[in-house]
Parts: sequence; structure tokens; C-alpha cells
Amino acid sequence: MRHSTIRQLEVFEAIARLKSFTRAAEELCLTQPTVSMQIKKLTDEVGLPLFEQIGKKIYLTDAGKELYQTCHGIFEHFSRFEMAVSDMKGLKSGKLRLAVVTTAKYFTPRLLGMFCRKYPNIDVMLKVANREHLLERLVNNQDDLYIVGQVPDNIDAVAEVFLGNPLVVLAAADHPLADEKQISIDRICQEPFIMREPGSGTRMAIKQFFSRHKQILKVRMELGSNEAIKQAIVGGLGIAALSRHTLTLDAPMGQFAILDVQGFPIDRHWYFAYPSGKQLSIVARTFLEYLRNASELLEDIPCRHATTGYCPLIKCGTA
Repeated sequence: MRHSTIRQLEVFEAIARLKSFTRAAEELCLTQPTVSMQIKKLTDEVGLPLFEQIGKKIYLTDAGKELYQTCHGIFEHFSRFEMAVSDMKGLKSGKLRLAVVTTAKYFTPRLLGMFCRKYPNIDVMLKVANREHLLERLVNNQDDLYIVGQVPDNIDAVAEVFLGNPLVVLAAADHPLADEKQISIDRICQEPFIMREPGSGTRMAIKQFFSRHKQILKVRMELGSNEAIKQAIVGGLGIAALSRHTLTLDAPMGQFAILDVQGFPIDRHWYFAYPSGKQLSIVARTFLEYLRNASELLEDIPCRHATTGYCPLIKCGTA
């Protein structure tokens, strides 16, 4: 093992984490033959197989599991050294692998922008995925940190709330209900409704809400993205319930109205999460501390009621 290189350990760690030679090669910007050669050399040094392949899936052997834990310790020590030296120079450096659920893409880049301005020498890899795929990445420990609406109880992970995620009912700005107050749930159920696809956290929250009130929505269509739903709303195809964060870029255009519906907004939250027992790098811990202050960094989203003196959902100074 004394003849093993850091590069070989990096290649091994990436394969073990991603469970794929091909994906490891892509992440490390190496050819697949180079990756295979590095693992062969490392395996020869260890003297025992590190991986076993069953069908198309790759699994760690007992020796591989031990080496994987050792790699985490080695890389953690290097990370501490890099951060210590960076602190001596008055800066921080390192890498952060962050995966977020699709709706979180509306505010995450803004948070990352402020974080990277504070720590310009930290390289960030951002992965955006739907809830199902993100939870799969979480279970497989493919990233440093995850931002998700909620982590299911059957997943062994550490999760902490860091930001509110209110769900609001959206309609086109010229919708007949746009200026109504205290709209009943029964009235909303008479409107054509646009729903997110199965597996979406937003969809689950909406269905639970109307189920609790023993109401059935008149679903007109199901769409797989917030952007598609917003386009459908503007096109007059119906109303929808989405995270208020999806309006970040659209609010100034005045295309949408947030309907004043009884029981809304639905209070949900954004969580940061990581697998239980995971040893977070110093960079990841630095970002966690930054996220804990995130709610103070995000400004309130303007709304069309700001000029009418009535804003039931968003703090605009006129409510």
C-alpha cells in the first residue's frame, strides 16, 4: 500500500461511491481504460479483490469496504490540512458536491453565489434531480450534501430544517379568483387543476391536504416540471399549487396571482441532509453553517398584491 498513489485512491473512492466505473471516469475526467488500470494497480498492491460484479452491479468486497473507510479518513485529513493552510492564507478552499431536488434550483444558485463569493476558492458541483433520484443518490452516498423537501422515515439520514417552503395556489394574473379573499377549498376544487407528476414531494403534500379536507381536485393534467406548470397557468389551462420559491424570477413580470385560499399556504420546509454516520468534510460543514443562516439571506418574493394593500401570504410591507 505504500506504493499506492492518491490518484488511485481517488479513483477507487469514486467507483465505490458511484458504483460505476463509467460514472467515476466521467466525474474524474478520465478514460475508462485509465480508471481500470488504476484499480488493477491498487488491487495488486492490496493483494485482495476490492470489487465484485454480480450481473451489471458492482459491490465492494470486505477488503474494499475497509479501504473505502480508510479513504474517507485520508481525504478528511487532507481536507483539514488544505483548510488549515487556506485559513493561514486568509481563505478557504476545497470541493463541495451538492445535490438538490428540482424545486430547490430556484434558490440554491443564489445561495451558492453568495457562498462562493465568501469562499471563492471552493469548487462546487451542483446536481439537480427529481425527488426519487435525489433520494437514491442520498442512499448511495453519491454527494456531500442534499437539499430536499423531506427525507422519508425509512432512509437512515441526518436531516435538519434550514428554510421555509410554503406551497401557494397560483393562477394567471387575470383569473376571476385573483382578487377574491378567503376562497373556500370547495371553490378551488371546482377549478381545473394542474398537478405535478407522481413521486413529486409537492404532489404528495397537495394530495394529503385535500384528502384531510375530504375534497377531490378536478385534475386536468399532470406535468413533470414547475416551469411547464407555470406555462400552463399563464396559458389559462388551470390553477396549481407550487412552492412560493418557484416565483423568484417570475414575480416582477406580473403574470401570476397568488390566490387567497383557506388553509394556504401549506407550511413545508427545506431540509439539508446526509447519510447517518457520514463524516462530513470541513467544506461541507462550512456550507452547513452557512445554510443555517440562509433564511436571513433570502429576501421575500414580491407579489401582485403589493400595490393593492392586501397580501395574505408574502411580507410586502402593505399587508
